[in-house]
Amino acid sequence: MIKERIAALRSLMQEHGLQAYIIRGTDPHTSEYMCDHWKEITWISDFKGETGTVLVTLDEAFLWTDSRYYLQAEKELAGTGVSLMRESDIDTPTIPEWLCANMQAGWVTGVNPEMFTVQGYRMLADELAEAGITMKSIDLIKPLWQTDRPPVPQVPLYEYEVRYAGETVESKLQRVREELRKKKADTMVISALDEIAWLLNIRGLDVDFNPVVISYLLLEKDRCTLFVAPEKVNSKAQEYLTKHHISVADYNDIFKSIGALPPSAAILYDGSRLNQALYEAMPGKCRKTDSQSPVMLLKSIKNEVELEGERIAMRKDAVALTRFLRWLEEDAFRGGRTQTEYDLMLKLHEYRAMGENFVTESFGTIAGYRGNGAIVHYEATPHDCAVVRPEGMLLLDSGGQYLDGTTDITRTVWLGGDIPQQAKLDYTYVLKGHICLAMARFPRGTRGNQLDALAKQYMWQAGITYGHGTGHGVGHFLGCHEGPQNVRTDMNPTQLQPGQICSDEPGIYRTGMWGVRIENLVAVTPTPQTEAHTTDDRFLCWETLTLCYYDTGLIEMSLLTDTERQWLNNYHRRVADEICPLLGKEDAEWLRNKCKPV
Repeated sequence: MIKERIAALRSLMQEHGLQAYIIRGTDPHTSEYMCDHWKEITWISDFKGETGTVLVTLDEAFLWTDSRYYLQAEKELAGTGVSLMRESDIDTPTIPEWLCANMQAGWVTGVNPEMFTVQGYRMLADELAEAGITMKSIDLIKPLWQTDRPPVPQVPLYEYEVRYAGETVESKLQRVREELRKKKADTMVISALDEIAWLLNIRGLDVDFNPVVISYLLLEKDRCTLFVAPEKVNSKAQEYLTKHHISVADYNDIFKSIGALPPSAAILYDGSRLNQALYEAMPGKCRKTDSQSPVMLLKSIKNEVELEGERIAMRKDAVALTRFLRWLEEDAFRGGRTQTEYDLMLKLHEYRAMGENFVTESFGTIAGYRGNGAIVHYEATPHDCAVVRPEGMLLLDSGGQYLDGTTDITRTVWLGGDIPQQAKLDYTYVLKGHICLAMARFPRGTRGNQLDALAKQYMWQAGITYGHGTGHGVGHFLGCHEGPQNVRTDMNPTQLQPGQICSDEPGIYRTGMWGVRIENLVAVTPTPQTEAHTTDDRFLCWETLTLCYYDTGLIEMSLLTDTERQWLNNYHRRVADEICPLLGKEDAEWLRNKCKPV
């Protein structure tokens, strides 16, 4: 089947004078998770991983993906005629490098501009131009994949009430328009689904884990138009949109509406998020400004209602985690019962779903037993998962979407048997870094990359490090991973501001043995007022939002300082005080025992 699809694509490539065609594993909205309608690399290669790009030439086909998916890709590409390119390996060329080395000057590479950001498209075009290769914007998958292509979801959108959002649509639109005026723009094209959902106080069920609505938005000085499939706007949704003076047009009419903008329009767009096809639709005479979306930064700074909602969601999550972890310790293996990693995922979902206002997970739960915990983005499936026994290490990374807010937590626990000293050392190095970042105070203007080393310092001294970010931004009943703020080594000009939420999640991973990661969500907040600092220049710090005990049996206590021990005991006292009243008597007694001072 895959070989036939590739052959059909090559035939179409020849019709259009193309020597190569690139298929990206994304959607027109640069979404982290996308609906089945846009899973084009799966259709053309049978690869089902979350990250990948396929390159098809007239006689070869390749899939580029990173080390998380090597084993999966080898299985799924077998017999397809698609070769694996291991992009994490230092000697693997990038796609433009491969094209420049293997194509002749004057040859043409085709891409679907809807699947490239403006900046990504320009970068690729510039690299290929150095070798005399040109790019052509054309969608060749659409005419080939029709009869069995899943439709775009048509579930109606719904209002996200102000009692949860904390700010009206009118207020948000006014603030964004003010930011546009500062940049001398009067029009903005938005394709990022989380930005549209936040700005209009709407939510949906179109994408796994993220409660967003597949749509586009055209914001003008005196008009706001939502481009969405008509089926997604029922009478209740229409009433809400009309009330807030939001016009509605068909999803596909965005191109026509952009093309009809007057030559005097001054358009602002975020080239790191807007797709190239929308840029190509802009009239040539319009003034166009590529700038970071003002919506992204405004959205990242949570108001007091959103922050309180996050605290409420964290307490509900803590109740679910406590019940689950007690079940795991006392009942899961009773009578010789066996469990798999997938069984644990289902059980945790069962406990979370009991929480009021729970909607779904905020991402696919990672339950990594023993060596699987060392695979950073591991995902167990019903047919490919490890049997879990009451011994060894379990890494559990999970989160929930509640109407109140979004959660994300990782805990590493020991299930039984003698604990190797190396496991204790690894856990303690991670915990010390986790605590150090949580305790950090920093002046206004600090960027996340300036704090990254705080979480890594102890493992660096032991000759260990990790490759993933220490902290990602988190949305409010939106994406679990959002920007622009983060804590990682990459240079990010975004300054940390009060109201922003990040994760705090250092880790150590030993291939074939175990993975250790500890994660809380923390919010940037002003430090308490002192006589030495005025309101204008005081430092910032973190408020820890997550409430779940740490496995103290894994701590090498001799490595903890008095300050770290005090922080740990204070945190456990807070967990017990806030969560025990929400539990039944037996669960509460069990949790208080886990939270005893060390």
